[in-house]
Amino acid sequence: MDRARHIGRIFRRGPGRGSGSGRGLARRLGGALAAALLAAGGLAGLDAGTPAAAAGAANLARNPGFESGLSYWACSGDSGTVVPSPARSGTGALKATPAGADNARCAQTVSVLPNSSYTLSAWVRGAYVYLGASGTGTTDVSTWTPSAADWQQLATSFTTGPSTTSVTVHTHGWYGQAAYYADDVSLSGPGGGDPGEPVPGAPEGLKAGTATATSVGLSWNPVQGATGYHVYQDGTRTQSVAGASATVTGLTPATSYRFRVTAVNGAGESPGSAEVTVTTAAGNGDGPAVPKHAVTGYWQNFDNGATVQRISDVQSQYDIIAVAFADATPTPGAVTFALDPALKYSEAQFKADIAAKRAAGKAVVVSVGGERGTVTVNDAASAENFANSLYTLMQTYGFDGVDIDLENGLNPTYMTQALRSLSAKAGSKLVITMAPQTIDMQSTSAGYFKTALNIKDILTVVNMQYYNSGSMNGCDGKVYSQGSVDFLTALACIQLEGGLAPSQVGLGLPASTRGAGSGYVAPSVVNNALDCLAKGTGCGSFKPAKTYPGIRGAMTWSTNWDASAGNAWSNGVGPHVHGLP
Repeated sequence: MDRARHIGRIFRRGPGRGSGSGRGLARRLGGALAAALLAAGGLAGLDAGTPAAAAGAANLARNPGFESGLSYWACSGDSGTVVPSPARSGTGALKATPAGADNARCAQTVSVLPNSSYTLSAWVRGAYVYLGASGTGTTDVSTWTPSAADWQQLATSFTTGPSTTSVTVHTHGWYGQAAYYADDVSLSGPGGGDPGEPVPGAPEGLKAGTATATSVGLSWNPVQGATGYHVYQDGTRTQSVAGASATVTGLTPATSYRFRVTAVNGAGESPGSAEVTVTTAAGNGDGPAVPKHAVTGYWQNFDNGATVQRISDVQSQYDIIAVAFADATPTPGAVTFALDPALKYSEAQFKADIAAKRAAGKAVVVSVGGERGTVTVNDAASAENFANSLYTLMQTYGFDGVDIDLENGLNPTYMTQALRSLSAKAGSKLVITMAPQTIDMQSTSAGYFKTALNIKDILTVVNMQYYNSGSMNGCDGKVYSQGSVDFLTALACIQLEGGLAPSQVGLGLPASTRGAGSGYVAPSVVNNALDCLAKGTGCGSFKPAKTYPGIRGAMTWSTNWDASAGNAWSNGVGPHVHGLP
């Protein structure tokens, strides 16, 4: 996509925004934000005056030195592990690694008494390491260090509320940063619960019932002395129940999940049960189905002189709306998304508008890349980061899938791995679109073409950009210049005869002369090319050897430029696409 057309966006966002908000935030944390937190007392743990745990005081934290692995601790997204080195004392220390939208939070719940004072401390190593307590019933506390090259103690204190009987103590890192380490966690103060009451044992016999597409029932053997149970899904606690069974809902079809449970009482929380793995049934999901013939339009998350739109403003002729663009983060392969402040568009309204479009039968995907996109997926780790971060965006905003618009090349092996991993998470309704440049689809040996063929079973459509390209070879070996029916049909023929299904081929054109540097054609030319490919009519000098009535349709950059031109493109091309055989 022609990202050069939004240079104003870069000046508005300031340094680092285009290469991922995490990187810019990390730089700023060391300066202005750190100063602000210091002023507000947010760095209390770095203050020499902060009280440490009193010598000899009882430590209410269980497995505080991680000598028993992760017993009593739960780390988000399986981000935590116990390593023998570097350990501050004993035989192990916690190592937790942030990834994508996960800040590697590791926590345990501890019994306390109401209206009582407590001191929390831990030794940490790494950049941007946090220690805190939540559920205090008064003011939850958190302290952090921006950099600890060697073991450094963090400490803070709090007072419980009048009805507080348990608090959750936790450590976490920061998005896009390297792994952090923690050891020798201490919570000192009066212990909660019956002094003679033991912590319950780990639940046994965990099993899963028959899973539907979106839910599964779990059951386990009751534990003596337990007053309740916590259910953990993929390492994160999702619910608490009183009895020895639970129903987990809101799952994605055809997706594997891991579950374990713990038992709790006034004395604390047990170690976790053995895990069970459950794969949900395949289902239709709740996303819209892309029609047989579809129109795709890119929606600009920036103001570059085109009409500024909300998602609700996008013309109804568009069946697939590609939100441009997701941004890279410092974590290889991972992406993030944030609304441009220049749009004055709240996140809540954005999500509501996406939901309304989906309810109207439209698909909304997030586009990765653009001309200035710097997302790189070139190994197994970055492939998984790519899939995980995109799935998080889908869950956060309601996107139906992803558009791949990487104009600086891609690795077909690992992009294939990434998209298949995303498909496994998101289920059968996942929408995957691509917007390669013309040069990327000249040969089946090209990386983009290879990727498209590798994921042919889950690919929705390839909307190649028939603009900003100059002359290119057609499938008959002749050279064609952009801006003509022949250019569209002879180049589409390469994809149609190179292994893609007709339903996976669309024609990508600018909505107006202002939408791209070159290659604009009138809507009538787009329609003639579609007729030539679908019905054998309206052709120029090139006429395909056969027709492709299942051809998917057309795409444009962008809905905003279309709106600037009075929606001439969508009003001219949309009805024609929807009327194809």
